[in-house]
This record gives sequence, structure tokens and C-alpha cells, in this order.
Amino acid sequence: MKNQIGAGVGILILKDNKVLLGKRHGDPEKATSLLHGAGTWTMPGGKLDFQESFEQGAIRETLEESGIKITKIKVICVNNDKVPTAHFITIGLLAEEYEGKPQVLEPDKIIKWEFFPLDKLPEPMYLPSKKILENYKQKKFYISK
Repeated sequence: MKNQIGAGVGILILKDNKVLLGKRHGDPEKATSLLHGAGTWTMPGGKLDFQESFEQGAIRETLEESGIKITKIKVICVNNDKVPTAHFITIGLLAEEYEGKPQVLEPDKIIKWEFFPLDKLPEPMYLPSKKILENYKQKKFYISK
């Protein structure tokens, strides 16, 4: 099997200087991720569909996972997320305006949603979400690591 690079999005949703994070299911078979995210905290997000823009993917993934409808969004960063078995380019987006409250719509993947202060984030964090938050806090578009 040939190694491939995937593309995905992670969406930063803020409310009163707190970020929305979902607790991924602890069972790796349910919280499937090539980046090994079972039991971690993550932002809404996922893989881009063929021919989909970054914004379209972010709006779709957020609605599917949490029921939140994003009405205004912008790209804020790009990350090169690598583990020994997978490689993804993750586009970080900031939801500038949205409607609704988070709901658990995919309980086999995310078991709960909570807002956390930016300076008191839970552990362990899902790698792509952790890197998007680092970029946001440092006001950087890309951090080489």
C-alpha cells in the first residue's frame, strides 16, 4: 500500500474566551482516526470530501458532529500532522459566527462536548486540535515542528 497524505479541517469555536472541545470515544474502533485519537479531546473537524472547499468542509463537519450551524468562518492556520502511520495536512478555521448549542450527534465518535478556558485545556488533546490551538494562541499561521 502506497503512503498517502490526507487533508482535513479543525474548527475553533469560541464562546466567552472558551473553546469547544469534544471527548473522543475511548474505543479506537469507534473513535476511528489514522492519527490515533481515541480518548482525546478534539475540536469539531474531519476529512475533506472531494471537491469541497475548506470552509464547506468545516461547516459540514461541525453541523454533522455537533449540530452547530456556522454562518461565518475563516482560515487561520495550516499544520503538517504526522504520526508513524499517517500524515495529514490540517487546515485550522475559526468560526466567527455560529448558531446553536453543541449536541452529541455521533455518540460512537464523540461522547460529550464542553467549553474550556484557553488557558486550562484538558488532556490528552488530539494532535491536530492541539496544534491549531498553539497557532491561535501564538497568532501564527504555521509553526514548523
